[in-house]
This record gives sequence, structure tokens and C-alpha cells, in this order.
Amino acid sequence: MEVVDFPPVAGPDAELRDQLSNLQGLLMLSMLMTESGDEDKIVHLAGSSVPSFGYSHLVGVYFPERGWVAATQSIAGPTVRAGVESQLAALGRSGGAVAIPGVPWAWALPMRGVAGHVGYFVTAAANEPSTHAQFLCRVLAQQTGVALANARLHAKERATAEELRAANTALAETVRALEQTTQIHDRFTRVAVAGEGQEGIARAVHELTGFPVAVEDRYGNLRAWAGPNRPDPYPKDPRARREQMLRRALREGGPVREGGRLVAIASPGADVLGVLALVDPAGAAGDQEQIAIEHGATVLAMELARLRSLAEAELRVRRDLVEELLSGTDEESALGRAQALGYDLERRHRVVVVEGRARTQHEDTFFHAVRRAARDAHVGSLLVARGGAVVVLSDTDVSWERFRTAVLTELGGGRCRVGVGGWCEKPRDFPRSYREAQLALKMQQSARGADRATCYEDLGVYRILCEVEDPDAIERFVSHWLGSLLQYDARKHSELVDTLCRYLECGGSYDATAAALSVHRSTLKYRLQRIREISGHDLTDPGTNFNLQLATRAWQTLQSLRA
Repeated sequence: MEVVDFPPVAGPDAELRDQLSNLQGLLMLSMLMTESGDEDKIVHLAGSSVPSFGYSHLVGVYFPERGWVAATQSIAGPTVRAGVESQLAALGRSGGAVAIPGVPWAWALPMRGVAGHVGYFVTAAANEPSTHAQFLCRVLAQQTGVALANARLHAKERATAEELRAANTALAETVRALEQTTQIHDRFTRVAVAGEGQEGIARAVHELTGFPVAVEDRYGNLRAWAGPNRPDPYPKDPRARREQMLRRALREGGPVREGGRLVAIASPGADVLGVLALVDPAGAAGDQEQIAIEHGATVLAMELARLRSLAEAELRVRRDLVEELLSGTDEESALGRAQALGYDLERRHRVVVVEGRARTQHEDTFFHAVRRAARDAHVGSLLVARGGAVVVLSDTDVSWERFRTAVLTELGGGRCRVGVGGWCEKPRDFPRSYREAQLALKMQQSARGADRATCYEDLGVYRILCEVEDPDAIERFVSHWLGSLLQYDARKHSELVDTLCRYLECGGSYDATAAALSVHRSTLKYRLQRIREISGHDLTDPGTNFNLQLATRAWQTLQSLRA
């Protein structure tokens, strides 16, 4: 095949090739700008291409939101900027000539995108360019506007995508937190429904957090523990420090850090019932652990409030039952109340009256000391404070003197005396046993001896005298044997009858009687001589002594019955 060499073409064809070459370059530039997402890079690409299209250079660009952006420092001053911006603001969307100091010819070419006007592409030249060059530059400005609009759209999409990712992350975190909170709530709901108590609450918090957990009462005594390394003995803060921590927790209304622990209080209202503590010496517990311990403290507060309410209700019911039994009540009603309490009232009982006082003046101290001693000695669980004493319904028989000593031990000193009534076979017998216990105490007072425990059954002749149906007969008997001495004592404020009582109780021993009365032997002899003179009785006669001893005990019995 023959190859023909074509000579170079001049004239219009060469100009056409130049135009096509410029259009091809413009197309490639447009592709580069469209692919770029950086506005500054797009403007730089467009500006660096201006000379190749017959213009001298790019003077600057104008964006409505940013204002005038000069391409060179010489036209970047505030005065030039203000003048250019005022001209561009007055131009229409098709652009036009712009006067710039030191620039012979300048033209603002509009930059448009799909969404509308983007700004102006301002070019400059020594002379007005050809129509073809202006066309190419206008197309360049148009493509620059499209590329800028695309870049802004992509940037907006990226920002939206980033916001969505952040929102998704936050949502996922919220969902995770809600799931964990729901898990915590469900766990404590199971604890409450199953009635697992304080041990179950501690165990649940430990399972949810992985930290050792302690449940304490208001005063720092351990009530439940879950987790490893339980301290033994359990440490207890000084009272002042404990109260300071409780006040701070109440004030802040949430968990507080105290001595290597995260502490939340169980407080239904202003009253602190207990404390839930997370052992965390490293301070590693975070938000979820705080949520868990807050939920745990809420459930603990409900549990402790429930227990206190039950205890108070049971105490009221027990107190009401004891009061009714002592006052006399319908047997069927009493048995029904006792059965509701889970108490067997059909066993034999006896009434025990405990009197005394603690070293402190707190009114509940003596009652709680008797309650603890009765519990430890298995004396009985039905008791009530009545008339300055504590009344216990006992279904057993113990060493009452040992029980009295136990009460004193619980008190830490003080005074205590015990009166024990006879056995009750039926609920209707309780008032009688109560009177007997009271009488046993009164006989102690009449005898003026040391505090002790006295059973009504052991009163001997006093018991017989108490059960005499005609008190007037006792009065007459006492008056016959002791009348003159009683009158003398009343008139002279002396103690001859009391001296006679002690003399007879001591079996006529001078030394024992003088010691019991805390008087000198000669004083005792004088009193006995006066007794013989006033009464006319021979204290050496066994029969007389028997009647006098019976009369003195009858006198003591009458005093007790009248007290």
C-alpha cells in the first residue's frame, strides 16, 4: 500500500484544531475539577489554566458567603476588596466588567451550579480577549461553578454521613446503656419478687458489677456480703465520721466515694435505714456501676422499709394482744389473734413483771434490755411496757434470778427486780397471774430487802393471806396483835412494827436483827423493851411469837394489797 504524506494544513483548519485542542483541555480540566472535593484546589486548577485560554491571569473569585478572595496580594487590601465587592454585588447573574486598580481590563464571569449561583470568576488581561477566548473562559467559569457545587454537595454529604455515624454511635451507646439498665432493673425485680432479702441484693450488685459488695445498717454493722475477700473482723468507722458520710450522701442525692468505696444510702425519705457499699479501692467503677448501686440502694430501701413496717406492725399486734390478755378478753378472740401471729397461746403461760431502771435516762433502754434478755433466755416473745414496768408472757420456767441478772447485764448496770405470777391454763387466767406477779413485787418492796426475783408461788403464808376472801378479818387480826404499836408509830413517827418484823424474821437473834436494821445492839434492846411495854406481849412465849409473826406478815400483805 502506498503511503501519502499530507502537507501541514494552514488557515481555518489549523484554527479549528486549536479550538478543538482547547475544548479537549477544558474537558479534561473539568473532569479533574469535578473529581476533586477541595474548593481551594478547584479554584487553583481553574486559575492556573486561564492563561492557556487567551487571558492573562485570574484576579480572584467572589463567593456570596465568603466575599472577595484575591489571587494576588496587591489587590487583597481592604479598600480594593470593598470596591470590588460593591461592584460585584451590583452585577447581574450574567456577570460583567469590573474596575480594579492597576488592571487594564477585568471581567467577572458567573459561576453556576445545579442549585444556582455560586459566585464570580474574575479574570484580567492587558487587552480585551477574543470572542473565542472569552467563550472558553466563560465555559471554564461555568465548569468551575459546577465543580464547586459538587464539592460542596459532597462535603455536605460527608458531613451528614459523619453526623449519621456519630448519631449511630451515640444511639448504639444509648441502646447499650438502656439494655444494661434494663438488665439491672430485671435482676433487681427478680430479687424483689423472690424475696431474696439483703443477701440477694448484695449478690445481685456483685454479679452486675464484679466488685465486692457490703450491706450495712445505719451504724456500719455488716448485714450482708457478696464477693471475695470479706474482711474479718469487719471494720467500722467512728461514729462522727459515719454520720458525716451519711449527711454528705443525703445532700448529694447519689452515690459518694468514701475511703476506697462507692457508697449509696438506702433512704426512703430523710431517714437512713441502711448503706450499700461497692468496694473499689482503685476507683475503677464507672457509670454502669453507679447505676447498678443506685438501683440496688433503691431496692434495699424498699426491703428495709418493708421489714421495719412488718416489725412495727407485729409489735403493735403483739402489744395489743398482751394488753387484752392482761385486762381480760374473749378467749376465742385471743386465740385467733395469737394464731395470726403464729403463736401458741394454748400452752401454759405465766405473767412476769420486770421493774427497774437503767443508768441512762432513755425511756426505751430498759424495755429493749428486757426484750433482749427474754429472747436470749427463751423466756417469751410476747411483752409490753406497762405502768413503768415490762410485762412478759412466759411459756417456760427458768431461773428467774438468772434472768434478772441477764437484764442487768444488758443494761450495763442499774436496778432490776422481777415478780413472777402463777401458771395460766387458759387465756382467762392471765389477769390473775398478772395480779400475782405485781403482788410478788410489792412484797419485795414491803420487805425492804435487796432486789431479787420473787415467785408468787414461793410467798408461803403471804400467798395464803392474799387469797383470804374477807380482808376485814385480816384487818381485825392485825389490829388485835399490832394495833397499839401501829398507833404509837403513827403518833411518834417511830419504827417499832418494822423492828418487830425484822426481829421475828431473824428468829429472835439480836445480832442478826441489829445488822438487818443497821442499828446498834443497845438501840435494838431499847426498841424491844418499848414493844413489850406498849403491846403487853411476852416476846419469849412461842405462841405469842407465832401470832405476832403471822400478824406482821398479814400487815405487810395488807400494805402490798393497798399499794
